[in-house]
Amino acid sequence: MCGIVGYIGNRKAIPVIIDGLKRLEYRGYDSAGIIVLNENQHKVFKNKGRVTDLEKMVDSDFDGRIGIGHSRWATHGKPSYKNSHPHWSCDKKIFVVHNGIIENYKILKSKLEKKGHKFNSDTDTEVFAHLIEDILSSQKGKITFEEAVRLALKIIQGSYAFVIINLDEPDKLIVARNSSPLLIGIGDTSKETAQEYFVASDASALLSYTRGIVYLNDGEYGILTQKGYRIADLNRKPIQKEKQLIEWTLEEASKQGYPHFMLKEIFEGPEAVENSSRGRVLAKEGKAKLGGIESVSQELKKINRLIITGCGTAYYAGMLGKYMFEEYAGIATEVDNASELRYRQPIFPPDSALLSISQSGETADTLAAIREAKKIGLTILGITNVVGSTIAREVDAGVYNHIGPEIGVASTKAFISQLIVLLLLVLHLGRDRKMSASEGRRIAAEIVVLPSKMRRIFRFKEKIEQIARKYSKYDNFLYMGRKYSFPIALEGALKLKEISYAHAEGYSAGEMKHGPIAMIDENFPSVFIAPKDSVYEKTLGNMEEIKARDGKIIAIATEGDEMIKKIADDIIYIPKTLELTSPLLSIIPLQLFAYYMAVLRGCDVDKPRNLAKSVTVE
Repeated sequence: MCGIVGYIGNRKAIPVIIDGLKRLEYRGYDSAGIIVLNENQHKVFKNKGRVTDLEKMVDSDFDGRIGIGHSRWATHGKPSYKNSHPHWSCDKKIFVVHNGIIENYKILKSKLEKKGHKFNSDTDTEVFAHLIEDILSSQKGKITFEEAVRLALKIIQGSYAFVIINLDEPDKLIVARNSSPLLIGIGDTSKETAQEYFVASDASALLSYTRGIVYLNDGEYGILTQKGYRIADLNRKPIQKEKQLIEWTLEEASKQGYPHFMLKEIFEGPEAVENSSRGRVLAKEGKAKLGGIESVSQELKKINRLIITGCGTAYYAGMLGKYMFEEYAGIATEVDNASELRYRQPIFPPDSALLSISQSGETADTLAAIREAKKIGLTILGITNVVGSTIAREVDAGVYNHIGPEIGVASTKAFISQLIVLLLLVLHLGRDRKMSASEGRRIAAEIVVLPSKMRRIFRFKEKIEQIARKYSKYDNFLYMGRKYSFPIALEGALKLKEISYAHAEGYSAGEMKHGPIAMIDENFPSVFIAPKDSVYEKTLGNMEEIKARDGKIIAIATEGDEMIKKIADDIIYIPKTLELTSPLLSIIPLQLFAYYMAVLRGCDVDKPRNLAKSVTVE
């Protein structure tokens, strides 16, 4: 991990690759490197630190028209110069950048060392460059570079997105993918002479140059020259691909005057609701129209159990989905961390369906869970934001978020969109079961007005910033809520941890007396999500218990709630809404609180340490 950019064409490669790496910075990384070449020479630059540091090192005048770059998020080996990509073979002719994990690298490395190969890094990636070299040398000119790469790909085990250059063939890039995203960007093909092609692990790296892309699937590799490209599987079978159009624009992927992507994306929450629900809400009928699942509509009418899976924020969205599906659609629902689902022995009755949630559509654990469920023939649904992503291609049916790129590592608008899509699914499936028409109309009407209610919360952003300033020196927080507010407590705590590095725990308020209350004193503030809902009085009782132990309380409460003023030290009000839609309002103050806390504590909001936007390895 974490970012790959490649180029072959008529432009100078360095500016293209550096620009692409900058656009991938949001994914998280700790070092960066680049190799660029022409027919006569090549240059390698790499460095621990930011892409801007790498940019200062490179020779911008070097006229190389082919190259590859990489931003690394450490898996094997600490962040350092020697562990930065690209890595090379003993003869310094084969250069490789890689996202993923080579699981059998230790065995391969040991064998190669016995043959005399010398390694310069602690990474698993370097093994691949030496392996290609070893295959070429052992065959002594009997096979091509391309064939050596293919044979090496069949030997390694694990996940990978590779881009490989051979100095002996300076007019060619070879790319390969297995369980780690990689795509080819198609440049201007109207020219009669040389064409240009791009490679990236994420489409956002290419928005300045092309919107036409081809996705590689697992077990595929490609050969790119200025005359064209071809793709095959590891058995040499040619594969034809259709070019797809990136939906996002360059403007959507820019900050547009905001100091951070995260703040911009918090403010895009209402728009996310509008975009994710546009054309899908049938307000008069109290129904939802979801074209993406029509192909499995008959199967979904028969299911009696739903398994929701995801990781991190997507998992918390799934927890809220459980409450919704059970209460309003009458479908027994369980929620599993994808990272656990793939390893335990789940019992899936034949009348079950799996619903996967992933913003990127590339989350490795979620994808693995999908494949496990496929083996037993479950209907697989997906909620994802990226058209053409691996999960979007592998599920039986699904719903796109349609919210444009989310650049900030800490998910904000994607979480809101996931909740809306879940609500639409509940409306769609619920009307086929226990939900009455009047209940459906009530929910549909609330979805329509939610964006305006969300925008009202932004009027209090200065107050939220003041509250964050008051608590910015505290290092421990307890987040609590009940029922629909419990997953929001978990998500609110996660946001604070991710970007401000303050310790925060999310808990069901009803579980407080079973342990967490031992931590409470005047230096351990609590954040309560306490809208006026069916468990409001119970939540107030929990707040009283905190107050009795000198704990400070920040409360998210419904407008007009006077009673809560007697207990909470600081209150952020949200508009009145339905119980099941309250999470879409209560999460916004928590996102803003986490953002302002991070800024006040001097943290890198959009690129928090140790985190990556899309986790494509285990």
